[in-house]
Order: sequence, then C-alpha cells, then structure tokens
Amino acid sequence: MEDGNFFRGYAFAGEGEVYGEVVFNTGMSGYQEVLTDPSYKGQMLLMTYPLIGNYGINPQDMESAAIHMDGFILREYQTEPSNWRSDQTLKHFLESHGKIGLEGIDTRRLTRLLRKQGSMMGIISTVSDDIEELKVKVQAAPGLVGRDLVKTVTSEKPYRWQDGAIKELSESELKPGDKLRVVVVDCGVKYNILRCLEELGCEVIVVPATTPSGAILAFEPDGIMLSNGPGDPEPVTYVVSTVRELLGKVPIFGICLGHQMLSQALGARTEKLKFGHHGLNHPVKNLRTGHIEITSQNHGFTVVTGTLPKDAEITHINLNDGTLEGIAYPASKAFSVQYHPEAAPGPKDAAYLFEDFISLMRQNRK
Repeated sequence: MEDGNFFRGYAFAGEGEVYGEVVFNTGMSGYQEVLTDPSYKGQMLLMTYPLIGNYGINPQDMESAAIHMDGFILREYQTEPSNWRSDQTLKHFLESHGKIGLEGIDTRRLTRLLRKQGSMMGIISTVSDDIEELKVKVQAAPGLVGRDLVKTVTSEKPYRWQDGAIKELSESELKPGDKLRVVVVDCGVKYNILRCLEELGCEVIVVPATTPSGAILAFEPDGIMLSNGPGDPEPVTYVVSTVRELLGKVPIFGICLGHQMLSQALGARTEKLKFGHHGLNHPVKNLRTGHIEITSQNHGFTVVTGTLPKDAEITHINLNDGTLEGIAYPASKAFSVQYHPEAAPGPKDAAYLFEDFISLMRQNRK
C-alpha cells in the first residue's frame, strides 16, 4: 500500500505487477457482476466476504464484455464451484482476461486499514519481493483524480441492445415507432441498465460517450440515459458539454457517473470521497416519500450539494454520511441518482426509477 503497509499472499490467478486504487466491496455474492462492471476501471477490489469463487462464472451474469478492474483480492479462493449455471472457474475467468487474483491475505486487517485511512493506491506483484522498491512504485503511480477513464471503457461505435444482446445498428431500422426510444450515452454502461430498459418495452440505442448532442438528437429519442462509468467526473468535460446542450430537449435520466455529469452540466462541482461507496447495502433516503432504500453503489466521488443551482431539487441522501444521492431538475425534465437502481448485484429497492423515467417520456410524448 502507498502508506507502507504490506501483505503477503498467493496469486491464485495470473502473474505480473499491477497497481490501482484499493477499495472494498461488502457483497457476499455478485463477484462476477462486480468484476465486469466498467465503473471499477483503475481500481483493485477487495472482497470482505471471505470465501469467493464458490459458484463459478456464467455467461448470463456478465455486466460488460470484459473485466475492467486491475486486481482482485480475496481471503480464500474456492477452487471447485458448485452451480448448475457455472461454465468456468473464477481463476480461468481472470486469467482469460489477463488479470491477477490474490488470496491468502488478512482481508479484515486491510479493510480496517482502508476504513481508517480512506482509499489508497496499492500494487500487487508476483515479480518482486522488494518492499521498498514496490513502495516507491506505488507512490509514483497516478491515482484516479484528474484521470479521464471513460474513454478507456466506452463503446467504439453506436449499437442496438435487443433481445438481451448487442446488435448491429442499421439506419434503415431507425424509423420512429410505437416503442419509447432511449439513447444511452455509454460512459461505461452496465448491461443490466440496458436489460431494465428493454424489459420495460423501450427501444435501446447505445452511443459512445464522445457522441455530440446533434448526433444523439438525430436518433429522435424519447429519452436519454446517462450511464455509470469509472474515475473522476471532472475531466469528462465533453460529456458535460453534451448534456448541457441536451437539457430541456428530451427527458434525461442519469445513473452514478451520469448523475455527476448532469450535476456538472447544471453548474455543480464534484469532489473525491475519503472512503467512497462500494457495496450492496448502502441506505439511501428518498426525501419525497420518506422511504429508505437499500442500494448497490460504486463511486469514489460525490457532487457537492451546496454548488447545485437553487432550482435543483435534492431527492435522495446517503444515510451513512449525508452525501448527495439524487436530484431532480423539473424545468429540464431531468433527474439522476448516484447509486445503481439496476442492481446487478444488489437489491432492487430503487427499480421504480426506471418506471419514473418511462412515465416522464410518455408525458413528454403527448
């Protein structure tokens, strides 16, 4: 770790040397979804639950086509998965994507260290045992602040999400129809966001994060989804500019990084959290209803509440630390949340937000 603390363990998958911001996730399951979540780009993930790998890997639970995090840290790897859907082991999955899996360290001690000092950079090495050398390397490694990681995970070209899979986008098929058409700005989108939209009857088109507003509006969307994604939201200025140009034209729904993009487009600023929110059990209060939602989260930055415009409504707050978790901007038919209503993994307490988006689009169509 960058503070000089070190842990000796065993590489159960892969080899080499990687660095990243070390964060922990409190989920007892859902490791495949977390591994394939593009939001974890630039990070190394520690699972607090001690036994990981026991149900293997399957094609149905992928949240993207690749593993995006740089290292996976466990207490104990389970070598023999037992699940009827499993088609490969966690070890094989990590190695097929060129990733390192580390086991056998005191994960409780590392978690307590992160809870006390906050997220830190770390390095995993199977090629050097020189602690001082590794300490110098990790202290020189770039952190997440100021890095635009969206460009490393966004799609290369537009595509259609149909029948639970990526399909080629044909211009001949883009005539307006009865279905609500949603254009998803891909900052590192999870497949379950697309699944949720399709299950609610939407036609889903995904475009790269660098797509200008004019090209997005050319699809004649009923609504625009700003997806989740990795890293610091501040340098992703091109998406912020696009959102600013789209405000008021069609309904907008932002999730996680998308929430930060919308907030910045409204003039707010973001800042780094000391600990970040990574897990499946974060309590969030809906200020409109008074209900408490248990939510899935993964972000290391937050929108500074006091920098929002006065006509932006704060709709959700985090009950652990009071940080902003949701806003609405009725004047521009826009709203967003900092957490993941699509879950995968995690509870579905906030799935109603997709239905709210559908209602907003239908009202705007009249």
